[in-house]
Amino acid sequence: MKFIIGKKIEMSQLFDEKGNVVPVTLIEAGPCFVLQKKSVAKEGYNALQIGFVKITKKEKIGKSMKGKEYRYIKEFSIIEGDSVKNVGDQINVSEFQAGDKVTIAGTSKGKGFQGGVKRHGFHGRNATHGAKHEARTIGSIGQRFPQHVIKGRKMPGRMGFERITVKNLKIAKIDAE
Repeated sequence: MKFIIGKKIEMSQLFDEKGNVVPVTLIEAGPCFVLQKKSVAKEGYNALQIGFVKITKKEKIGKSMKGKEYRYIKEFSIIEGDSVKNVGDQINVSEFQAGDKVTIAGTSKGKGFQGGVKRHGFHGRNATHGAKHEARTIGSIGQRFPQHVIKGRKMPGRMGFERITVKNLKIAKIDAE
């Protein structure tokens, strides 16, 4: 299994073979370094811990993080038969090819506190027929009985800033520089 940690740079566009414009995301991926190799005998499972973006200011590193001076540290589970890297090995984008299918996980943009119309796509209320100052309210949130709001009701609240995973994305191009 191939894996790497990266950072989103920006959105851009490329032209495919037919001349169509394809939107792409530019990602600065790697180099990552293997920090720890976990095994079934010691930790109870097989995994590799890798780090990305080395911290240069040593005073920002606490005692518990000595030896793992990286800003982003992530653990990936591995199967025992995989070609395993050793501690200190480097992981580059050269392991990937253009056209490979990948799974990308990241954090969505935080939108702050949002109402029901933006957060859940509610339609809002009438603009006429006696309605005043309630165009974007969510309306009734329950019945007379049981006289409380049922758990899980879609209501206004914080939106975004959550982990999102998108599967089967195609790598359009790799620039090793």
